[in-house]
Amino acid sequence: MKAIIRQKISDFLTAPMPELTRRDIRLPSIKNKVFAIIGMRRSGKTSFLFQCLSERIRAGLQRNSQLYFNFEDERLFGMKSQDLQYVLEDYYEMQPGLRDKKKVTFYFDEIQLVSGWETFVRRIIDTEKVDVFISGSSAKLLSREIATGMRGRAIEVPVYPFSFREALRHSGHEPDGAWGTMPKSVRSDLQNYFNSYLVAGGFPEAQGVSDADRATLLRTYVDVAVLRDVIERNGVSNPLALRWMQRHLLSNPASSFSVHKFSDNLKSQGIPVAKDTLHAYLSFLEDTFLLNCISVYSGSERRRMVNPRKAYPADPGLISVYDSTGGRSNTGHALETVVFIELKRRGCEVLYVKTQSGYEVDFMARTPKGEEILMQVCSDISGDLTYAREIRAMKEALSEYPSVKSAILLTLDTIPPKTEFPAGIIWKSSIEWLLEE
Repeated sequence: MKAIIRQKISDFLTAPMPELTRRDIRLPSIKNKVFAIIGMRRSGKTSFLFQCLSERIRAGLQRNSQLYFNFEDERLFGMKSQDLQYVLEDYYEMQPGLRDKKKVTFYFDEIQLVSGWETFVRRIIDTEKVDVFISGSSAKLLSREIATGMRGRAIEVPVYPFSFREALRHSGHEPDGAWGTMPKSVRSDLQNYFNSYLVAGGFPEAQGVSDADRATLLRTYVDVAVLRDVIERNGVSNPLALRWMQRHLLSNPASSFSVHKFSDNLKSQGIPVAKDTLHAYLSFLEDTFLLNCISVYSGSERRRMVNPRKAYPADPGLISVYDSTGGRSNTGHALETVVFIELKRRGCEVLYVKTQSGYEVDFMARTPKGEEILMQVCSDISGDLTYAREIRAMKEALSEYPSVKSAILLTLDTIPPKTEFPAGIIWKSSIEWLLEE
């Protein structure tokens, strides 16, 4: 094993850096912390590790002061925590003059495959002159385990599938300048690209492939996540109920979900399962980053518990794969999902609003600076009834929550669909908002 470790170190230090699409992911500027890169399978975590590595080299650090090491190697099967020291010692033996003299960065991919890795990482952070990045499958590297194992020494950095801007960059179509300064031909092209993005989504491997191949690929992602990250990992005793829940949530994106009602539905199908079990299954699916659930905005814990949650898939590309509507509402749900993921990408806490009259506003976003913003997402408000419904909900929410200073209505339009909007409500093109720096 020691010889294999030395060979892997040597191979990396002499290999060329891969050409990858730059991700717009911010690293917190906090010293002496481990960066834990987390996210759904195939969302680009390993690629982001290489981006961080390359950026440090471009900033002037020596190439040999940056070591990427992937533990997902069958030759390392059975590796124990005490064997991790070989990586450290062999690296410094091969790179004399660095230890305790210059800052070294280790990028440990799939390190969770080695039992007891947390103690090793905590120790080298305390005793060596190093920075450490860790990443791996959500099957073993979950938020709660990072918090427990690292004892406050790790900062989580979530990685999502490509945003719209990143997808444009990947395909070579990223625009220059602000939306208002773009020629109309560029805006038209961007609208076409965005319509495709709403269907294809942002998983890196799914970019530019045929509809049939993309559907097969994305189904594989989901199946692996559910089988390995949920069923095998948690010893799920009722995989049939879990699969029903997974399919229901992915085929009804951006919709309200009640465990109580879903339990009754399963019983009617002859699949009895306890509500506590369903709550656990929902938590497992969220742990894999396959789904995200949000609660109603309220100062009352009881009201948050009584009201159903809204569930969003990890990527809009999953919506068409599990569509149960024949495509009738895909665009609206996909747009809402894209906006939700972008809010999370920007570090917002996201809830939804239900007014006293029962009207709903899609999102109440609390920014990292503490600002609260109402956001309503609608693919098309050209109809008078639709416009009246969306505006009525926003106006009522604004009156009930005076602390909220701004409300944004996002639509697919690239020019204002109305000549004017009520006071306090700002209209924006979804594309313009998504491309904001």
